[in-house]
Amino acid sequence: MKISSFYHELVNRNKLLAYVGLVHLMLFIIFLGLSLVDTRTVLGINTWIKPMKFALSIWIYLWTIGWYLHYLRDNKRSVRFISWSIAISMMVEMVCISSQAARGVHSHFNTTTAYDGMIFSMMGNFIAINTLLLIFATILFFVKKPDLPAAYLWGIRIGLLLLLFSSAIGGMMIGNNAHSIGVADGGAGLPFVNWSREGGDLRIAHFIGIHGLQAIPLFAFLLEKYEIHRQTIWTALFALLYAGITGFLFWQAIDGRPLMMGME
Repeated sequence: MKISSFYHELVNRNKLLAYVGLVHLMLFIIFLGLSLVDTRTVLGINTWIKPMKFALSIWIYLWTIGWYLHYLRDNKRSVRFISWSIAISMMVEMVCISSQAARGVHSHFNTTTAYDGMIFSMMGNFIAINTLLLIFATILFFVKKPDLPAAYLWGIRIGLLLLLFSSAIGGMMIGNNAHSIGVADGGAGLPFVNWSREGGDLRIAHFIGIHGLQAIPLFAFLLEKYEIHRQTIWTALFALLYAGITGFLFWQAIDGRPLMMGME
């Protein structure tokens, strides 16, 4: 499917999340441009890198959720509520992150001033709201049983469950007031993502886990497209492998080990 055809279909499925997601893609391009002219750094990286990463991630997330919620179209009021609430939550998150980047300070775990603490608290509250909405959507996918191929439906269900697990990792980061384990935030990291090269980093498992929402259903979809036999079993095995990798990366971070052991 061409990207233009995909977007046209997405707009038909969920106009709100399609448009809000597109705004975040445009923001990514804007932040990319700003990073080329603004040389300020926050915790050792360009101040606009974090807004870039979040704009890209939120864009993918909104389009994915918008695509899947279409399968719950018999529950129009619930879908409308989830869509609007997620859109607002993500827009608030983006405003907080980008405004702090514009000030040249970090947005997460920043309680240096009362204002910084308020921004961080606001972000946490709206992420919590988003998580509750995901729980609601997950329940609907289990209870309503949309008319979908079994493998694809289970791919969506497991992807949502893995996303919730990864959201819990995000909550752990907030509880620790840091994403690094064994070292301070802001040390040497991998290019762009800045995952720690010196100690454990909870962001790695968090990142891999949340994108199970795309990877697992896509795997199931491809099995159906190419008419592979035992699609549900293969989907379950792939999901188990994917979850296992996420779990291993989580354990590795908790143990204070960097992604690439030779880099500590």
